[in-house]
Amino acid sequence: MKQRKFGKNGPPVSVIGQGTWYIDRGDRKRAVAALARGLDLGMTHIDTAEMYGDAEIVVADAIAGRRDEVFLVSKVLPSNASRRGTVIACERSLKRLKTDRLDCYLLHWRGSVPLQETVAAFDELIAAGKIRSWGVSNFDTNDLNEMLAVAGKDGIACNQVLYHLQERAIEHAVIPWCEAHGVAVVAYSPFGHDEFPSSRSKAGAVLQAIAEARAATARQVALSFLTRAQGVLAIPKASSAEHVADNAAAGELLLSADETDALDKAFPRGPKPRGLPML
Repeated sequence: MKQRKFGKNGPPVSVIGQGTWYIDRGDRKRAVAALARGLDLGMTHIDTAEMYGDAEIVVADAIAGRRDEVFLVSKVLPSNASRRGTVIACERSLKRLKTDRLDCYLLHWRGSVPLQETVAAFDELIAAGKIRSWGVSNFDTNDLNEMLAVAGKDGIACNQVLYHLQERAIEHAVIPWCEAHGVAVVAYSPFGHDEFPSSRSKAGAVLQAIAEARAATARQVALSFLTRAQGVLAIPKASSAEHVADNAAAGELLLSADETDALDKAFPRGPKPRGLPML
């Protein structure tokens, strides 16, 4: 599994990680086995959140006895993101995850709490050894600029954002901003939300043709395309060991310039939207 540095000052992490949104809604043993299989295959970046129901509990079971292998990320809800609320939420997540620290802790999206309060809590948690870094999620460039002004140039480790073949809005300004400031971009829902391109569609046929030519799957090709930039990582969710293995193989697939150009034309990024798309 290829690894990339997690932001300017972070450690190398797997370019393809593991998302956990909705992972608690199926068979728990199967979900735990899937996450564990991902670790076996080098997908050591595991992302979760307090909002994701019992996902943190599922993750705890999967990483039991293997904590040091994992780059573990969770998120605080904006409604809990006051200085005291962030600390309490983090401690609650640590308890559910059965660990003493997070490798990165994110503000899930921009809320009404002043960013200064949240950053003060992040700094407090770092000083206490409960988190090693922090970042944001669903932040557009204006939000990132505000956070930069509050936290300074080395504060923000990552920005986790919606990014898939049919939703490439972050390529207009968010990815360039993050590249310029040494902030990792983490793509969530990289297959779309129940909208992965059908091979029967015109664009999907292009994707499928590339996959067949490379003896790969369409999802592997999609992940390789999305992580073509050096600062971008992806966290697809998989609830079975088979799907995890499929995702992991994308970490070794490097598309040619012609293949990348073909996908760029088949799935155009479109005009810059007024607001940042998110789920």
